[in-house]
Amino acid sequence: MTIRVLIADDQEMMRSAFRMILDSQPDMEVVASVRDGEAAVAEARRLRPDVCLLDIRMPKLDGLEATRLLAGPDVREPLNVLIATTFDLDEYVYRALRNGASGFLLKDMSPALLVEAVRAAANGNALISPAVTVRLLSHFAPQRGQEPDNADKPLLEPLTERELGVVKLVALGKTNEEVAAELYVTQATVKTHLANVQRKLRVRNRGEVAAWAWRTGVCS
Repeated sequence: MTIRVLIADDQEMMRSAFRMILDSQPDMEVVASVRDGEAAVAEARRLRPDVCLLDIRMPKLDGLEATRLLAGPDVREPLNVLIATTFDLDEYVYRALRNGASGFLLKDMSPALLVEAVRAAANGNALISPAVTVRLLSHFAPQRGQEPDNADKPLLEPLTERELGVVKLVALGKTNEEVAAELYVTQATVKTHLANVQRKLRVRNRGEVAAWAWRTGVCS
């Protein structure tokens, strides 16, 4: 099955580079390439691509708001959104995840990582590399001597010890396969734990799970 991708970035060179990489894959097709957030939302709603690859800083509508409109909590049929960012925009990552982004990448990523991330997003998984996770999400961890941020909604149920173990590894950017190997369980078991965690945290993807883990001190 062909993975249909929408690219939104205000830099033509970046759009062209992403398109060349993705169109070169036998299982991928770039169905739209736009330069601003308004066009991204309009085309995404019209075409319903499998993955939307969005920049953060764009004219008319930034990538964070576009993400909320395409994948936010109020969207009945959310799309899979990947955010492509640079390290100096780390302060926006939390908002991106809260707005429904399933993952995020640095713009200096390798072509192989981009392709892997798009495939993961199309399958309903988020690929967050360890480098991105540690450098960006750690900015939302409580600082030493500070209390964790308790602004989250109360958990529906406490997380079990095994669920917390899965959460910690996910927050470090581990894939389901890597989590399964480290915990000596099957990938199906990992998926079950993650589904339970998302239900208890009232979040919709592993990106939000990772953000919660850093924000509340689980990974500190």
